[in-house]
Amino acid sequence: MDRYARWNALLELLAESGRVSVEDAAERLDVSQATIRRDFDQLAQQQMITRTRGGAVANGVSYDLPLRYKSAKHSAEKQRIGEAAARLVTPGTVVGLNGGTTMTEVARALAVRPDLNAGGEGAQLTVVTNALNIANELLVRSRMKIVVAGGVVRPQSFELVGPLGGALLKEVTLDIVLLGVDALDVELGAAAHHEGEAAMNSLMVARAKKVVVIADSSKLGGHAFARICPISKVETLVTDSGAPADVVAALRDAGVQVICA
Repeated sequence: MDRYARWNALLELLAESGRVSVEDAAERLDVSQATIRRDFDQLAQQQMITRTRGGAVANGVSYDLPLRYKSAKHSAEKQRIGEAAARLVTPGTVVGLNGGTTMTEVARALAVRPDLNAGGEGAQLTVVTNALNIANELLVRSRMKIVVAGGVVRPQSFELVGPLGGALLKEVTLDIVLLGVDALDVELGAAAHHEGEAAMNSLMVARAKKVVVIADSSKLGGHAFARICPISKVETLVTDSGAPADVVAALRDAGVQVICA
């Protein structure tokens, strides 16, 4: 287990119990106590936790973890989802992408599609995004036109939020938006933990002809703070094979096409 995977696991333990000892963490992660002490010290320096004698406690912050800490979680599932979602994009279209770890995999899958990077006149794909890391993944592909919405950067997700980006999104039309979410529920719709991200994502939905939600199975049937859109706006969901059968059935009953990668 690499460092970021350990940090992610430690923060999840703290989110569950509020407190964890060095001994318990070392045993559960199958690493040495010295390694856990170093991890605790480094997380405390970043103000992610509060160090205590013999352990650590949660800082009382919402664990909307920085993107780099999330990358190891459900990584295989997210890669398969990314590849499946990228297959829904056709050359010559305008695609909206927001941020998040699963959307990073979508961007990587788009970046290696030869039909989207072929020679000839004009861009093979126009991508509109409010996420700096997504733009960075695609920038090296010369046949893609990358449009980045402005705003204030959220360090947790690398997404730009606020009225500056909203002004741009109101002036564009998207053929399809591939939308990473923190939660998707039949009754509550698609949602995000942060209201600024939800507002930007909602604008993308409003400007898109087709809305595809990208979410691994851990996001299904849950809820988050700020709603992005009702389920009636979602045409397709791309998720993994671990999606609960009852949730998938309910989504299909609501008119959502569900693709399990």
